Amino acid sequence: MNFNKDDKDLQQAQILNLEEDFSVIKRFLEGDKSAFQVLVKRHKEKVRNIIYLTINNSSLVDDIAQEVFITVYKNLKNFRFEAQFTTWLYRITVNKCKDYLRKISVRRIFVPASEAEERPDFEQNGIESDDISNIVFDAISKLPAKLRIPLVLKDIEGFSYHEIASATECEMGTVKSRIFRARERLKTILKPMEKELL
Repeated sequence: MNFNKDDKDLQQAQILNLEEDFSVIKRFLEGDKSAFQVLVKRHKEKVRNIIYLTINNSSLVDDIAQEVFITVYKNLKNFRFEAQFTTWLYRITVNKCKDYLRKISVRRIFVPASEAEERPDFEQNGIESDDISNIVFDAISKLPAKLRIPLVLKDIEGFSYHEIASATECEMGTVKSRIFRARERLKTILKPMEKELL
């Protein structure tokens, strides 16, 4: 296999996607409001995945995704064609997830635990189901947001450290440190389920 050719093909595809996004954004800014639907169709599944894996609540994914794209629609006029549109879009997505998680944290302070929205634990899910994905995602949901978000972006969505740093507005060293800590904490959480996972 020619890895240099593969790398070049990947770079060309990324450049093409970048140019396509820029072209669609320019159409939108020139008054073609239908161009916005092109951006939504192109990127909505990635946005929904990030939201789902970050907040671990499937019933709220579409609501938060809608908030993301409303924010994008209102602020697209401020987009600078200096970086990829996706970097800007994922930063907005991450911030919306943080807002939601912040609200949940505040709510849990003031609402008794019995009345608060509680995430199901392993016992409730039934570890016997052998649903490894659910076990892992539930474990990830137990991480604090500052560790969970970069871990999801890196290990599940496949973002580069640079992209994560930009999306989370953190230094590269901070991103790497948080991902390392998240992986170590995840190992600890999953340790009791090691036999089932293997």
